Amino acid sequence: MKLVYAAYIGLTSGMLVSCLPPFWIYTRLSGRYGKGLGERLGFIPRTLTQCLSGSPRIWIHAASLGEVKVAAPLVKALTRIIPGCSVILSTTTEHGRDLARKTFKQDIPITYAPIDFIGSVRKALSRVRPDVLVFLETEIWPTWLAEARQKGIKTALINGRISVRSIGGYLKFRPFFRNILKNVDAFSMILEEDAARIRAMGADPHKIEVNGNAKYDLLASIADPAMEAEMRQILNLEASHHVFVAGSTREGEEAMVLEAYEKILRQFPDTVLIIAPRHIERIPVIGSLVERHGLRYQLRSDINSGAAKRKEPVVIINTFGELFKVYSIGTIVFCGASLVPLGGQNPLEAAVWGKVVFYGPSMEDFLDAKALLEEVGAGVPIASSEMLAEKAIWFLEHPDALKRYGDQAREAVIRNQGASEKHARVIGRLVFSNKR
Repeated sequence: MKLVYAAYIGLTSGMLVSCLPPFWIYTRLSGRYGKGLGERLGFIPRTLTQCLSGSPRIWIHAASLGEVKVAAPLVKALTRIIPGCSVILSTTTEHGRDLARKTFKQDIPITYAPIDFIGSVRKALSRVRPDVLVFLETEIWPTWLAEARQKGIKTALINGRISVRSIGGYLKFRPFFRNILKNVDAFSMILEEDAARIRAMGADPHKIEVNGNAKYDLLASIADPAMEAEMRQILNLEASHHVFVAGSTREGEEAMVLEAYEKILRQFPDTVLIIAPRHIERIPVIGSLVERHGLRYQLRSDINSGAAKRKEPVVIINTFGELFKVYSIGTIVFCGASLVPLGGQNPLEAAVWGKVVFYGPSMEDFLDAKALLEEVGAGVPIASSEMLAEKAIWFLEHPDALKRYGDQAREAVIRNQGASEKHARVIGRLVFSNKR
């Protein structure tokens, strides 16, 4: 397997050497994608590493928005369990970096992660000099892991998740991943199913434990009623308005949402539809689709409290970081990436507000959340626009049931807190094992 890893190093090195010069020229000419290029090549600024005055040093890699949300309660638990520790957090995406800065402010340094190229990784690890390197959810980077092992840095996969959709691809390269996973010192997985999948990939069973989903911990603490009041004011919503929120929608889902919305309007004409697409570059297409249905819409960016008020029945969210707050005003909530085969989105972001959540058949990436909601009657699987409309109308006709199941959803999320503490203790054991 050393030969396979050598081939991986050769491939990534060749790609970087051949692609970097033209990419660098492109960034200089266009002004795009140049942010953090030095950090991605391993040149972590010394102004960041100088902030790491405590011990031990823990580097947490949170690729994007979802992982940053896991990092927040994890860091809080770590600083409680290991007083005096220093934490640095890296992200892959710009949006993840922005959320990390907003979440942690000046408390911990934030950097872009190095590309999984041997030169970048070695440079970054030499500058940060972590005692423990933590990867969140499904981040498995061969070079990072191999170089960390060579430098004596302990590594952990925390809040680990291997989805039904991805396991087949991993198993096609099982010999390679089995060799890579030998470099991981601890696997702290979300579900027993995740543990079984990482074992099937070749992870050492003695290094695996199941500790739940840390996302539960953050949600309950940030669901502030003031957010709902703020969004109601911004979107000019009266108490009598029903609000249909379609969150994190993907291509093909907006058409089904609009078909369901038209049926809902016939019985509840005061219903406002809010569409929050996963990718805002699709908004022109979505806007045209809304107009083809004979409806008028406004963009969220054009609506400001006290200025341009919402007056149209459809609002399209074209701003970042507001979906969680938007869920707070939903009467009916649909969670996207689920009526198309993309694994779903986290339904607990709506459930923690006391909402019944509708989703399609593709929820493979959030099976634990789905099971939690369906157990208390607050998760509603649907398979078509007709079913979405039918079940939404039933709940609108039975507001007591809507509230009862919504309350049970929130209580279920709150009851399942505590995973962050368990995951943090796994990291703590690695820290203390280093000191022996």
